[in-house]
Amino acid sequence: MALSLYNDLTRKKELFVPLADGKVSFYSCGPTVYDYFHIGNARPFIVFDVLRRYLEYKGYQVTFVQNFTDIDDKMIDRANRDGITVAQLAEKTIADYYEDADALGIKRASYNPRATEYMPQIIQLVQKLIDRGHAYAVGGTVYFDVKSFPQYGRLSKQNMDELLAGARIEVDDEKKCPLDFVLWKPQKPGEPAWDSPWGKGRPGWHIECSVMSTALLGDTIDIHSGGVDLTFPHHENEIAQAEAATGKPFVNFWLHNEYILIDKEKMSKSLGNFLTAREARKHYSPLAIRAFMLSAHYRSPVNFSPEGLEQAGAMVERLRNCWSDLQFAKSRRDLSYDDASLSEAVRQGREDFEEAMDDDFNTAGALGAVFEVVKAVNTHLKSSGALSGKGLDDAEKFFRDIEEVMGLLGLSHETGGDAEIDALVEQRNAARKAKNFAESDRLRDELAARGIVLEDTPQGTKWKRKI
Repeated sequence: MALSLYNDLTRKKELFVPLADGKVSFYSCGPTVYDYFHIGNARPFIVFDVLRRYLEYKGYQVTFVQNFTDIDDKMIDRANRDGITVAQLAEKTIADYYEDADALGIKRASYNPRATEYMPQIIQLVQKLIDRGHAYAVGGTVYFDVKSFPQYGRLSKQNMDELLAGARIEVDDEKKCPLDFVLWKPQKPGEPAWDSPWGKGRPGWHIECSVMSTALLGDTIDIHSGGVDLTFPHHENEIAQAEAATGKPFVNFWLHNEYILIDKEKMSKSLGNFLTAREARKHYSPLAIRAFMLSAHYRSPVNFSPEGLEQAGAMVERLRNCWSDLQFAKSRRDLSYDDASLSEAVRQGREDFEEAMDDDFNTAGALGAVFEVVKAVNTHLKSSGALSGKGLDDAEKFFRDIEEVMGLLGLSHETGGDAEIDALVEQRNAARKAKNFAESDRLRDELAARGIVLEDTPQGTKWKRKI
């Protein structure tokens, strides 16, 4: 089955065919770096990380770009409050982002451009829009003229009258139309600014993403993603700017994830009902948070609750226990019996996993397929007598391949040291056999301090890393 994705531009599922054979250009909106990101932001970061990984699993060469907005009103206000420069705030918050994103298993982007690195290109694009009659300057401010772009509203599926009626727009006598949006704004006292043909100032938010995406991926890109709250005005404005400048389609597939809710309300910093990823990691394992995000379809709202996170944690624990038992069985037991039933269960599980993922990136369905394989492996491991070496090898490969996509086993955190851990476990076993319980307890404590969890079984001692 070939991959189909729901395209918000057309409001239907479409067969995904990239512009270049075997290659995918993918832009996903990143954070404004003035504070820790909250778990509402974490949803697009995680789900589109998994889509990027799945495209790679299918053999595509993916160029994945996620930006940092590092100049913004919120950043200026926060920097002034903290008594540091905007650039210093950006450096600190970007480092914080990487710490949290890495912990959540989010793969580093091919490029993480910062808006301030693209000022010459931003100024060039603004000038091009003016030259083409799509923008106008008034007293140091440059506005995009939405009426010059008849397709405006195509993504949000609203015409100009509907947008005017529903928009919350500040009254501005300088604008030709209330929907016109800022491309360049003049410097205020004490603000960072850059030289431009319209005076010292800085860009509007929307122009930054248009410039960074086209600079790194070309005039037309395969996929652009983000939260549903970005559909209008941010993504609508991106389309207008880019297509007015190039005359070419900007994006072929627009993907938006739905909100995370708390008590049936959108999670957001403006409402004050948010939990940062940094804070969430103090209460729940990163793998549980990641599993929680993937346990519902990306286009469905998901309600945050402690119960939901605990269920996700239990799901991860079940998966990791199966992996640990599988590894232990392969290392400790006779594997001469060639039973085709486990290999067939793994084959069917992979087929079902791919079918779910190919159907508009259904991670919830894909996880269901993974746990059918978990069930089959657990049943096989409990069988009496010898185990199927081929079946266990097939299961191991399946779990390793799925880990590259879903990232729920935490194998990337297990960075070697197995031989040393094995040696310590053997030393502890020898101490127990010699009834040197003080030494046995000391070695158990040393292993626990390294994050190693031990389980004594009739077949021997199993160990795994705590995540």
